[in-house]
Amino acid sequence: MPTFTRARYLLGRLEFDHLRSLDEVSERQLLADSVQPVVDAGLVDWVASDHALTDEVRLEPTPGHTPGHVSVRIRSAGAEAVITGDLMHHPIQCCAPDVCSRFDADPEQALATRMRFLREQADRDVLVLGTHFAEPTGGRIVADGAAWRFVVATS
Repeated sequence: MPTFTRARYLLGRLEFDHLRSLDEVSERQLLADSVQPVVDAGLVDWVASDHALTDEVRLEPTPGHTPGHVSVRIRSAGAEAVITGDLMHHPIQCCAPDVCSRFDADPEQALATRMRFLREQADRDVLVLGTHFAEPTGGRIVADGAAWRFVVATS
């Protein structure tokens, strides 16, 4: 049963189809418990992986962890931030981007996406919010020789 019956749920078709294709019991349980009831209730708006929620908030494709994985980009009042989702699971992946999560559906794609992300965000004034990072979760990507560092935000 959906928790928020008056809400609209934004789901990507590619991500949903990926979840449905998995044979793992835990994934099937997650789908049956948390996703399918929302779909069955007609509360889903199917969106593209680059969907703009508002002028300031948009989804950004970051495939690899799953085929339809997205991060969330926020731009407002001259400031910028990105919520990584499962793009990176630990700051060590900045200096060792080839370290993949065992849950990555496509480790090669995950690495390519992470490398692109690190190159594009390095040395820019973009607050990176690592969804799975231990506190503090916010910081900046800084080039460090052939790799990068995650520098924790101080304010």
